Amino acid sequence: MQSQAKQELETIEGSFNQFYQNLIDQLPGIGLGLVIIVLGVLIGIWLGRFFTRRISARTSDPLMSKFLGKAIRFLIIITSIMLALKAAGLGGVATGILTAAGASAVVLGFAFKDIGENFIAGIILAFNRPFDVNDTVEIGNNFGKVKALEFRYTKLKTFDGKDVYIPNSDVLTKPATNYTEDGFFRWSFIIGIAYEDNIDGAKKTVMEALRKEPTVIEDAEHQNFVIEDELATSTVNLKVFFWVDTTDFRMQAMITKGNVVRAVKEALEDNGYYLPADIQEIKLYGGETDFPVGVATKKEKTD
Repeated sequence: MQSQAKQELETIEGSFNQFYQNLIDQLPGIGLGLVIIVLGVLIGIWLGRFFTRRISARTSDPLMSKFLGKAIRFLIIITSIMLALKAAGLGGVATGILTAAGASAVVLGFAFKDIGENFIAGIILAFNRPFDVNDTVEIGNNFGKVKALEFRYTKLKTFDGKDVYIPNSDVLTKPATNYTEDGFFRWSFIIGIAYEDNIDGAKKTVMEALRKEPTVIEDAEHQNFVIEDELATSTVNLKVFFWVDTTDFRMQAMITKGNVVRAVKEALEDNGYYLPADIQEIKLYGGETDFPVGVATKKEKTD
């Protein structure tokens, strides 16, 4: 019995000594692995920042530069960890980590489906998207200026001061309207003249008013015009179309529209055109001959 216990003790002692000796033998490799990891992290961070600055300077695209900078950094760090494990004699551990990481990615992909979709959408938008920072856009029911582009969301600042964070998956799947991509937008409004007024003369007056407004754009590609839109109850409605600069859509484009509406109204009045309001028609039924409404004279009003 004592002999068996002694043999087991010797076996344990021998195993411990062998583990200790193996550890001592592997210490240089472990030290080298730690040095590789530290250098890999430092080099990855430095190269990530370097490429982020270079790409940002060349493309003026914060999302693209941020994505490529992070991708380079993580790739270098992961590569250095794998090399460090192999240098430490733990190549089997490196293979196990890669296998476990692949399986974990699948599990996490199902568990965080929405986050994954937004992240992948952010990567797609980094290479191909319909707008940039400070563009005026409409995404779904949200209308404002783009203030930030992240991997999970796009931040809009609406013109009434709201900060809206739109998931990038919605940016890809919903229609996105860019009002400032080429810098031009066509406004329109309706103005009514009397039936007895000359339509061609009124249209000419409107066009002259448009040409006098310095902030209205007109060239071969962007043409302003006036058309007969409707024969309304008491007016012939003219629809005015004109182009404005949308670099500052929030303020300047709207000020231009207000100036044009005022200038057109004043030009028509100065040229003798009557801008009537809607006429209300009163009908009497039942055969009554006396009209129940009278018109008071100036003398009757003073009395």
